[in-house]
Amino acid sequence: MTISNVSRRNFLKTAGLATGGLMISVALPMNALAEKGIIKDSGDGLNAFIHLAENGDTIIYCGRCEMGQGISTALPSAVADEMEADWQRVTVKQGDADEKYGPQATGGSASIRVMYQPMREAGATAKAMLIAAAAKVWKTSPENCFAQAHFVINKTNQQKLAYGELASIAANMPIPEKPVLKKKSDFNYIGKELPRHDQAAVVVGKRIYGVDTKLPGLKYAAMIHCPVLGGALKSLDKTEVLKMKGVIDVIEIPRFNIPFGSIGGVAVVADNSWTAQQAVKKLKITWDLGENAIYDTKEYKQQLVKNVEKPATLAAERGDIEKAFGAAKHKMSATYTGGHLSHAPMEPNASVVWVQKDSCEVWASTQSPADIQKVLGQYLTREPKDIVVHVAMAGGAFGRKFKCDYVHEAAVISEKTGVPIQLTWTREEDMRTGYYHSINAQHIEASMDDQGNVTGWLHRAAFPSISTLFDPSLVRTPANSLEDITNHLFGIENCRVESGDAKAHTRIGWYRAVYAIFYGFAFSTFADELAYKANKDPLSFVNQLFDNNKNKEQQANVKRAKDILAIAAEKSGWENRKSLPKGQAIGLAVHYSFQSFVAMAVHVEVNGDDIKVLNVDCAIDCGQVLNLDGATAQMEGAVVMGMSLALSTEITFREGAVVNSNFHDYPVMRITDMPNVRVHIPDSDESPTGLGEPGVAPFAPALSNAVFAASGKRYRDLPFKPMSV
Repeated sequence: MTISNVSRRNFLKTAGLATGGLMISVALPMNALAEKGIIKDSGDGLNAFIHLAENGDTIIYCGRCEMGQGISTALPSAVADEMEADWQRVTVKQGDADEKYGPQATGGSASIRVMYQPMREAGATAKAMLIAAAAKVWKTSPENCFAQAHFVINKTNQQKLAYGELASIAANMPIPEKPVLKKKSDFNYIGKELPRHDQAAVVVGKRIYGVDTKLPGLKYAAMIHCPVLGGALKSLDKTEVLKMKGVIDVIEIPRFNIPFGSIGGVAVVADNSWTAQQAVKKLKITWDLGENAIYDTKEYKQQLVKNVEKPATLAAERGDIEKAFGAAKHKMSATYTGGHLSHAPMEPNASVVWVQKDSCEVWASTQSPADIQKVLGQYLTREPKDIVVHVAMAGGAFGRKFKCDYVHEAAVISEKTGVPIQLTWTREEDMRTGYYHSINAQHIEASMDDQGNVTGWLHRAAFPSISTLFDPSLVRTPANSLEDITNHLFGIENCRVESGDAKAHTRIGWYRAVYAIFYGFAFSTFADELAYKANKDPLSFVNQLFDNNKNKEQQANVKRAKDILAIAAEKSGWENRKSLPKGQAIGLAVHYSFQSFVAMAVHVEVNGDDIKVLNVDCAIDCGQVLNLDGATAQMEGAVVMGMSLALSTEITFREGAVVNSNFHDYPVMRITDMPNVRVHIPDSDESPTGLGEPGVAPFAPALSNAVFAASGKRYRDLPFKPMSV
């Protein structure tokens, strides 16, 4: 860990601050990250600066990317808590791309899990040095002092010294090797409901998003891409477009054949975004669509079903599935499917890039600034560290902004024009040129004994894998992507997992909750079907499946899964469900993903084909929660996303191209459909685990189970009611 007394001039130069005063710059404990295996080497570089000015104002930098999930409140609050800082004196700033902030890629529900302990240690280090500084002033021992609300207090005489008064002295204090962390009972912010630090700015429209970036001399660009992956430009007539008022240039962008590079297309550059977007529509383009022009999702899904309803490639096996099936008292099988999904964030892809002879500067809403540096470094043949990336607030992302093709395209245009370029994709371009959630099919066969115990489980899955981004030659999902099936917490002695053929015909990418969406749907829906087959209460049946797990290494997780399911069931009134009016019912589901446990109880009313979700009880065990307000919002948002993909959203391909274009034919849930959502978060002493993604998976199966209980109709395909496009 490194502490430095940074001069005003140097600090202004490196951090862009407009305030004076002496600063303490506290580095994040890189050895903590090295111990977790997150980085290779602890090194000596500064990280996660805490800047304490002479007037007491405190700046805490957040290295992870903010996209609405609240990470820029949660992580800095952990620093402030251990530092005993007054939250009203804290300003949070987004860290730009720099390895000094540690791993900045924001996804996989890993930010808090990875950074919680190091950020606490950074705050505790600052506090220890401030206490040491006060002890020096008072000529006493640090043990005679304590910190509270931005002051150090002398236990003997109750004298106070403000943090700002101690800044210059603290900067020269010895650095504690192992700072003492607070007891949970002493937390001020961690585990409490803390408003977002930027809440006021968001409400009045002052929060700056990536699409808001403006620079002197900025020009604007719009893109059109080949509608089919692998296709190429065949002919372009730009004559009429170049005559349009405000149009500056038309630029061809070739395919950059790396995972996050542009698939190729044509850009129009203009002096305003409206002109650019209107002009690009008037280009006369002919495409060579290539081999993926055959892609039709309706036909492809039918083929996936065929591929999982016959023997496939073995991925994992335990016990003797044939013996279990041979001795079965009951057998049952079912097939589940799901379609492609688009991330469809409210803020479409946008970035500003200025490529100059000796520099490249980027302003972007991104989930991975390091990937921008890597891709642009490859394109410009420069060192990644020489690409300056300013990380902007993202207006939603859900995995899409991990990929930086839209930034690469802006860099190409800027390099060719010699001016800073803002490239903003239209909603239509965003929806039709994505990295889509996998279309999928799963087939499950199970055997039961005369007590209703599941004795065998055959699970086949076929879906184009995210791995195809990095190895397009893959024709089926690799075994490591099926481990969530193999390691599921249900206790089944005899299990066989197989991978069916599924060649990718479009780009497949991370989407919020990733594979947990369809794994959770299949497991929890099939368990409900088995319960009815065994003539057992679904809750008791699922608990029986958990109880049959004899794997000692999974017992703690089994207990947590059962406990969280019990909370959702109890809060929903599960025991009294039979007294609900006709046409109403409650369905349950529980799923373990991203090291967290989420259960949902969905209360529905069904009238013919009309499904109305009335109430949702969502219970999550994600260990120690940093911000209860943020965690609650994450679960509410997960319900919205889960309800959308369960009922209506699906991307359709015909002749290789996406048919959907906007929210009229990709209908995400509207506010008028929002059910009453009650979020239940039990107190926990476990380490923090995933929060942003695990809430999505249990909704669809809980809804399917509820609809069946209410109407007798079983939905096995996502979405339940796809729109014809």
